[in-house]
Amino acid sequence: MAFSLTLGTISFFIAVVWGRPLIRLLKRLGLGKQIRIEGPDTHQVKTGTPTMGGVLFVVPVLLITGALNVADLWGLSLIGQSTLLLFFCLASYSLLGAIDDWQGIKGIRGKGEGMSPRMKSFFQFIFAAVIASVLYFGPPDLHYVGIPGVKDFVDIGWLFLPIAVLVIVGTSNAVNLTDGLDSLAGSISTVAFASYGVIAYLQRQTYLAAFCFTIVGALMAFLWFNAHPAELFMGDTGSLALGATLGLVALMTGQWLLLPVVGLVFMAETLSVMLQVASAKLSRRYLGRDVRIFKMTPLHHHFELLGWSETQVKERFWLVGVLSGMLGVALALI
Repeated sequence: MAFSLTLGTISFFIAVVWGRPLIRLLKRLGLGKQIRIEGPDTHQVKTGTPTMGGVLFVVPVLLITGALNVADLWGLSLIGQSTLLLFFCLASYSLLGAIDDWQGIKGIRGKGEGMSPRMKSFFQFIFAAVIASVLYFGPPDLHYVGIPGVKDFVDIGWLFLPIAVLVIVGTSNAVNLTDGLDSLAGSISTVAFASYGVIAYLQRQTYLAAFCFTIVGALMAFLWFNAHPAELFMGDTGSLALGATLGLVALMTGQWLLLPVVGLVFMAETLSVMLQVASAKLSRRYLGRDVRIFKMTPLHHHFELLGWSETQVKERFWLVGVLSGMLGVALALI
């Protein structure tokens, strides 16, 4: 754990030092001038804030993980080779998100429009299928799940493959939906990775724990600049990568059933969108009028329209995230 916490501290300082130059660079390149803000009218003042800020924490994590794996080649055994799959997951989804952000900023499909949903989903599933195949067919040969109250892991065989794909893609989109308020997605992700870092440590997966806390440290540096009023947004560059990597971490611990608990806020945000869409479609079909459950989705916008300030929504959601993270770790110990 000392090694993991030290890596987290190092990643924080690396990320926070280059944060200010990165913001200046993003502004100089105009990466934010055409951001489309979907949400309450009060959010329109955020138009023009630099996006693609996810590179602030993604790059340090990749540098540290890559450097430690290079050191392994020299026989230092500082981190396990299993982190290479985590490296690929973080890098591939971040690249996908960056392309989406870039197209949205440059207005390739229209002002504020990034990649088409179909194209983005296609690559999400392709990346997830590759990762799931490596988990199942190669080391670490994963095909089991932990169930609270059951002492041993349960082997689910080939079912692990489609489940793993859905976990990675679903969590990636869930974090992406949550990224709508200053520091909301970043703070909830920090708690989630810290929770799974503890679970990994308790399982003696020290390398996985080290990776989790490396992300935690880098995310804290991002939150330094993303605190309200945010100086930059993580964009899909960060949110897609965080969600997919969190899903992969959960799969590697075998405790992916706890994702809805540890990531309760992510789950609630996603369900709110699904329920909103379903209620609108069904009401138009059977009632002939548009009836919606929430004032606006994702869920954080609903509470804003109820009169909560952006800071209140973020802080209260964060408190729920901390409690759900604590509960998730507790359930992993049962």
